[in-house]
Amino acid sequence: MNDTSRPYDVVVIGAGPVGENVADRTSAAGLSTVIVESELLGGECSFWACEPSKALLRPVLARADARRVPGLRQAVAGPLDVAAVLAHRDDIVNHWQDDDQVDWLNSVSVDLVRGHGRLDGPRQVVVSTPDGGTVRLSARHAVAVCTGTGAALPDLPHLDDVRHWTSREATSADAVPGRLAVVGGGVVAVEMATAWRALGAEVTMLVRGSGLLPRMEPFAGEMVADALREAGVDVRFGTSVTSVAREDGPDGEVRITLSDGEQLAADEILFAIGRAPRTGDIGLETIGLTPGDWLTVDDTFRVGAAEDGWLYAVGDVNHRVLMTHQGKYQARIAGAVIGARVNGEPVDESRWGAHVATADSEAVPQVVFTDPEVASVGLTVREAERAGRRVKVVDYDIGRVAGAVQYAEGYRGKARMVVDLDRGTVAGVTFVGPGVGELLHSATIAVISEVPVERLWHAVPAFPTVSEVWLRLLETHRG
Repeated sequence: MNDTSRPYDVVVIGAGPVGENVADRTSAAGLSTVIVESELLGGECSFWACEPSKALLRPVLARADARRVPGLRQAVAGPLDVAAVLAHRDDIVNHWQDDDQVDWLNSVSVDLVRGHGRLDGPRQVVVSTPDGGTVRLSARHAVAVCTGTGAALPDLPHLDDVRHWTSREATSADAVPGRLAVVGGGVVAVEMATAWRALGAEVTMLVRGSGLLPRMEPFAGEMVADALREAGVDVRFGTSVTSVAREDGPDGEVRITLSDGEQLAADEILFAIGRAPRTGDIGLETIGLTPGDWLTVDDTFRVGAAEDGWLYAVGDVNHRVLMTHQGKYQARIAGAVIGARVNGEPVDESRWGAHVATADSEAVPQVVFTDPEVASVGLTVREAERAGRRVKVVDYDIGRVAGAVQYAEGYRGKARMVVDLDRGTVAGVTFVGPGVGELLHSATIAVISEVPVERLWHAVPAFPTVSEVWLRLLETHRG
């Protein structure tokens, strides 16, 4: 089947949360919009990342919290119901069906073309459809590339023969492996080690660097590593994998050779060493760009290397911040920018304007759903110092707060506030401890709004809640 051409104002390639939000905003601006998707609407986050991983982790963290509460710990002393956890995960991802997402797309008047979309020159997109046909789309005004990222893999011989796990297999597996090797020390690695260890796997973490969560404050990675080891995870630092092989067929064990010559055996091996842009086969060469590269954008997400300003790259693919919530934030801005430019409205490019992405550099929030949780926003001490900012580091033991005592017996946690001494504002905050993810939005507001530290004294935390740690941080800062 062939369809010669379908003209639209905007063509969006990729229907994950980012692409969906771009399409929603451009459609709301009165622009005819079509979205192209080769897999499931909702993308990586909905089906193989954020949603299923948190579905696996929620029972793990709830049980961990319950075991710290007197009168309750005995009731949750036994193992997790693995079948129930996996069934809950399957329900959360709607059994890998995207009917609900299709209904939503129809409700916002955005057309859908299923298939693999590739650029074919300026403002042109060719889609290879599942039935072997071709659909040619043309964009009067803009094409937005929202193809995201895939798992980065090491350059190891015969890796494809190993049937290794990436984040996709780790979040969608239908059985608990007896032995799981996790290669990497970032967010995916620590979350999946936490989940599968609690579900019964013997887990070994192989970390090339000297700590976990290397982009966060060092104490965060140290506390997570201690907790993983207490849970029975074998965490090894300064360790690289030099070769892997699966013996005795597709169901055989994986033999892993390490940089020191040691060999390990595992039933599955997960590579969680980073992400790579999905730009290798989207036709970048037809507009003079290099396939496989990240797409560099300005603060309105326009790709400067594409002449005439018609190409936008939004979300992970632009390599600014690789997080779903940040990609959705970018999408809201990009959709508003495209709508404003097409409709002849002024684009507000002031520092706090509606059409520029300031949070990508100033206030990026992140939660790592381990036990203990890690929540951070803004700059770490290292980042602030590299930026030449004069800062004061304020630390406090969250376990000393009355709300933490109520939350859990033996609460272990730490809070850090990085104060910009010249501006008198909070430059960054990190919390580690049970349940700290719910503290993060208050910290984000403090950082992005540049609230003077002295003014924060008048934001009174309720007693007895863990949020009272804000008061303790301020008291420590004042001295």
